Amino acid sequence: MSLKQTPLYPMHLKYHGKLIDFGGWELPVQYEGLGIIKEHNMVREKAGLFDVSHMGEVFIEGEQAEDVVQNLVCNDVKTMQDGQVLYSPMCYPDGGVVDDLLIYRYHPRKYLLVVNAANVDKDFEWITQHLAEGVTAVNVSDQYAQLALQGPKAQEILQSLCDIDLNDIRFFWFQPAVKVAGVECIVSRTGYTGEDGFEIYIKPAEAGFVWEEILEMGSDRVVPIGLGARDSLRFEAKLPLYGQEIDKDITPLEAGLGFFVKLEGDDFIGKDALVKQKQAGLTRKLVEFSMVGKGIPRSHYEICKDGQAIGHVTSGMHSPTFKKPLGLALVKIEHSAPGTEFDIIIRDKAIPAKVETGLFYRKRTKSK
Repeated sequence: MSLKQTPLYPMHLKYHGKLIDFGGWELPVQYEGLGIIKEHNMVREKAGLFDVSHMGEVFIEGEQAEDVVQNLVCNDVKTMQDGQVLYSPMCYPDGGVVDDLLIYRYHPRKYLLVVNAANVDKDFEWITQHLAEGVTAVNVSDQYAQLALQGPKAQEILQSLCDIDLNDIRFFWFQPAVKVAGVECIVSRTGYTGEDGFEIYIKPAEAGFVWEEILEMGSDRVVPIGLGARDSLRFEAKLPLYGQEIDKDITPLEAGLGFFVKLEGDDFIGKDALVKQKQAGLTRKLVEFSMVGKGIPRSHYEICKDGQAIGHVTSGMHSPTFKKPLGLALVKIEHSAPGTEFDIIIRDKAIPAKVETGLFYRKRTKSK
């Protein structure tokens, strides 16, 4: 089966991206001349440009669109204003996570849902199963390319190409009709790196032009960034990845995403199960840990205490910013207190690690 390619595939060839199969998409894990660590540091220090066109976009429209979206997700959509973006898990009736997504509100009768690439078909089927009469859901993923410009220099670079003052786009807000290098785009200010930055939604045919304009305008302040650094950046910022920190068998409460689950508000799919879970008390919890022994923790490695399995690593790596191995793990609640020691099973060896707090990157997103 041939791999899917984004509209920016020619740019990945031009800039010598090392292409891999990423969930059926042919995407660069890194670019020649830099590598993952240097790309990571570039985003932390200056700016990086990402192709995230594989992400999915679904418009939900109709008189009861707000009620439909409210029922689908755990967060409170009714608190949103026009032009606002909201993060939320979307759950099954048993509290497991269908996906986590971004909700863009145009007005109460029109929303854009941005979903994870690997889940587009599954999510769209789930959404269409829960529509009200007169409400439509349209998968427009093929109609958009998406670029992400992230890093402390992102605003400075993008501003010189925009027809608006980017200070007018606050963190987790968007504008639906911004000219970038003369091309009309949706521009939002969210991100998946822990840095300030923007997402640019654009017609596929215009994507390569805007990509080149940003790199030219950014000069030595911005470089293309691959999937490797995208993962290390999101990991350091302790941002969840579907299939690791959350999935159909892990609830948002277990994953530490309770802030985004409004159990006191309107009903939503999965609310009853999550209320019961909270009332009964969690039996497992996501924790931060550092390595005491020598070794790199990786996703899905088993965790043991006194020879008994107590959980698994959800994400782990040698942190480029902190220059040491760090991890996130889902463990039994009785082993989740800071200071607790347990073993990570690395190549059949038990390597000691310790639960801690405050290990991860402090986000530098724009507060106002």
